[in-house]
Amino acid sequence: MKNEINEEIIIDNDFNYDGYQVVRGEFFAHLNEPSITFNNDRINLNSACINKLPNTKYIQFLVNPDEKNLVVKPSSENVRDSIIWYSVNSKTGKKRPRYIKSRIFCGKLFSLMNWNSDFKYKLLGKLICSNGEYIFLFDLTSTEVFQREASDGKKVKNSRIPAFPEEWKNQFGLPVEEHKKSFQINVFDGYVVFGLKEKDDLQKSNSETNNIESQVTNNEK
Repeated sequence: MKNEINEEIIIDNDFNYDGYQVVRGEFFAHLNEPSITFNNDRINLNSACINKLPNTKYIQFLVNPDEKNLVVKPSSENVRDSIIWYSVNSKTGKKRPRYIKSRIFCGKLFSLMNWNSDFKYKLLGKLICSNGEYIFLFDLTSTEVFQREASDGKKVKNSRIPAFPEEWKNQFGLPVEEHKKSFQINVFDGYVVFGLKEKDDLQKSNSETNNIESQVTNNEK
């Protein structure tokens, strides 16, 4: 049997990957892969993220505006700008994703990426190890976009059919060599830490909130 299998193998040492594209993971079903979703002013990391870092209760968000990358970094309660990223079922004790609300952070991110605030954006991530620390890395330019739609006068809902960036239309993915380099980065170079305030912390006076949002808008113009 072993000899029969070997006879079917073609030896071709001249084969190379020139001209090949690595098909994007976004084109496949990926329920068990780490992902993050931005929907209005809500952020949600999926169960796969929590399952891959089960002992992590607190996280930080870091953004590299130049490289257009987002990092989710494990943290601890006593570290500034750390937030809880899951809730616990009181009956089963099972951890589950929670919605993290941040109008300002989402507003700045949507502005940076020129995203439409009426759409939902989903990104696949990779768990990587940097200097002995595990982090999630997300490419902000590789998104699935879910447009909102309404039918027969019903409530507007997010479409279940994703749309993709226009530049993906005529390609399957990145060329092989470019794909190899895509995650070879100095992870914390140029990153800014974003602290997301909990809901109770955001309950300030209307005038104070308007001032903050006005400052954000003016700074981004």
